[in-house]
Amino acid sequence: MNSQQNYSGWLNKVPEITLVFWFIKMMSTTVGETAADFLNMDLNFGLTNTSIITGILLAIALFFQMRAPRYKPVLYWLTVVFISVFGTLITDNLTDAWQVPLAASSLFFSVVLVVTFVVWYRQEGTLSIRSIDSLSRESFYWLAILATFALGTAVGDWLAEGLGLGYSSAAIFFGAWIVIITIACFTFSANKVFCFWAAYILTRPFGAACGDLLSQPVDNGGLGLGANLTSLIFGVAIVVMVGGLVVNDWRKSERIAGQRD
Repeated sequence: MNSQQNYSGWLNKVPEITLVFWFIKMMSTTVGETAADFLNMDLNFGLTNTSIITGILLAIALFFQMRAPRYKPVLYWLTVVFISVFGTLITDNLTDAWQVPLAASSLFFSVVLVVTFVVWYRQEGTLSIRSIDSLSRESFYWLAILATFALGTAVGDWLAEGLGLGYSSAAIFFGAWIVIITIACFTFSANKVFCFWAAYILTRPFGAACGDLLSQPVDNGGLGLGANLTSLIFGVAIVVMVGGLVVNDWRKSERIAGQRD
């Protein structure tokens, strides 16, 4: 029995793409940036220990996420937050521990992402997230998500720090591209799948730049809130919005159950 048959009872495992989706996604990238810095530097875990702990938590979250028969808001967004932190740490390890230039990391993760998309499309015939309803498609989906977070971290750090663009300018730069993609999608009817993935990639460096802008010391071009306070602010915001999604999901389930009765 193949994976499609094993999971034939699945419903789509990905949430609807709404404004709330993008807000939570952007804030999860900020938490990924600041939480990694908080664990690594503020708590002195170090890159290796932080990577191991986060990797274990991500593996646990992915295990339950991929066993779930349908989209569950808490499980899905918990996985996104952990994959955000872990994706950040992959790039940080390459940069700080292995001394890999950010430009090289950006190129490497770009290739990884393109290869993932090519293999995914050749095997499944679509990159649409409206049909993440099999083990194969969800595996490709999460691999692509991990690559986008690692790539976004590398590109964001490269522009903001490596090229001296600064956090505020980097945030404006990536934010402007997100606006351009949005206009292209809704005004000029550009391909929605392409626009989604382009925006998804860009929200990572945009969120990271916003996180660094808030958390980094004033002398480094930030606002000096610190990684812990920034993580707390965005973490609470994520919890509140995901809580709203849980309530909506419960109401929808109740309506469906009522219609069946």
